[in-house]
Amino acid sequence: MNVDARPDRNLALELVRTTEYAALAAARWIGRGEKESADGAAVDAMRLMLGTVHMDGTVVIGEGEKDEAPMLYNGEKIGDGSPPEVDIAVDPLEGTDLCAKGFPNSLAVIALADRGTMFDPGPCFYMEKMAAAKDVAHLLDLERPLPETLQLIAKEKGTSVGDVVVVMLDRERHDDAVREIREAGARIRFIPHGDVAASLIAVTQGSPIDLMYGIGGTPEGVLSASAIKCIGGKIIGRLWPRNDEERRAALEAGYDLEEVLDTDRLVSGENIFFSATGVTEGDMLAGVHFEGPEGATTESLVMRSRSGTVRKVHARHDRAKLREITGEMVG
Repeated sequence: MNVDARPDRNLALELVRTTEYAALAAARWIGRGEKESADGAAVDAMRLMLGTVHMDGTVVIGEGEKDEAPMLYNGEKIGDGSPPEVDIAVDPLEGTDLCAKGFPNSLAVIALADRGTMFDPGPCFYMEKMAAAKDVAHLLDLERPLPETLQLIAKEKGTSVGDVVVVMLDRERHDDAVREIREAGARIRFIPHGDVAASLIAVTQGSPIDLMYGIGGTPEGVLSASAIKCIGGKIIGRLWPRNDEERRAALEAGYDLEEVLDTDRLVSGENIFFSATGVTEGDMLAGVHFEGPEGATTESLVMRSRSGTVRKVHARHDRAKLREITGEMVG
């Protein structure tokens, strides 16, 4: 790629506008029990703003089909068509159920990297994943029995295994892992949804979470890897077909189902931008706060891998002025 065509610094704050607007739009649906309406509002707002960004973007990681919700679909062209050429991973509303039920940790998320550097999961919607902060990143191993990894993490941290906390999705498919973790003496923090938020918590130094583990969305794995390339830590994953049909499709497409995908395999680029804005209150970010009929505040995490810059952006929005731009979309 021509050096002059690579993503420039100014894209960071252009991207945060897209997640802010998506969060503001979705927040109107918090607690109303209509996850598809919330997701649709976030998608429409994000797509509107992405169309103004100076880039030639292709969506590599869209929402997928599992939520049966409106999509920024894989292969969709985004931006005004000018350089740079980039891959885009997007989840306009990560945690649609969290938003619909008013639970914590729903986010609007986007990541951007040089063209051709994001892993395309093909037919596989799920992967087995582990993520952790820098101090124990070298201990991540999907081949090693989970109890042994927990013991090694405890030893590395100079604590007992009873102080090790694992965050994981509350799913029946994790029953065996839950039993192993508890028999080892470690603790579990269950979450109903929100793979990206869980990964971010796990890789943050000083977090009360030591390890993220479980079978969750492959698109969320790529988004998490994009953030981790910026903030530090490590994620590894292995594709996890849901059934024989999906397994056959993956094998026919040339995927190695035994390959362990590390952070650099999931996102190989070295110039990555990541932005996430809180929709509901969360561990990493505050949610959208509406202040009377015309005001609102958002909190966002904005990162760039090349510089290692991590920004927290607290913004105050004039809803009347936003309506002049977006109509009722984020009003």
